Amino acid sequence: MGKVFRYGDNIDTDVIIPARCLNIMDQKELASHCMEDIDKEFAQQIQLGDIIVAGANFGCGSSREHAPLVIKVSGVSCVIASSFARIFYRNAINIGLPILECQEAAERIKAGDEVTVDFNTGEIINHTRGETYRSQPFPRFIQEIMRAGGLMNWIRKGR
Repeated sequence: MGKVFRYGDNIDTDVIIPARCLNIMDQKELASHCMEDIDKEFAQQIQLGDIIVAGANFGCGSSREHAPLVIKVSGVSCVIASSFARIFYRNAINIGLPILECQEAAERIKAGDEVTVDFNTGEIINHTRGETYRSQPFPRFIQEIMRAGGLMNWIRKGR
């Protein structure tokens, strides 16, 4: 179960991780700048297992793998949005950041809600509101990539 951090539409990669920080090599230090231009307290408040919920076109903008990476390294267990920018979607899978598209969840879940996600079924349970939403789960092989921690780890395991 994770606490929700809620954002709107068109959260771009420059908001997720500012370009001025991209020369930081240490992943933990880089993650300390995650979302800082839209939510100064994010990096200090995020707890392992928390969840980001956003509107449409999450991850738009520059094609940088740093964006899903800093979200994952910060401790976020999943990003739920009504839609994702295509390159962010692919980069999230490649680095093993679980994401789900669900319009209803993106509209109904509020900041601070307590939510659990079942990636096998696509079920999203909002414990705070007593609601359940359905998302299309990833195919099994993509779920395996996510569980392996990303595409390169999955390949190293002989897939």
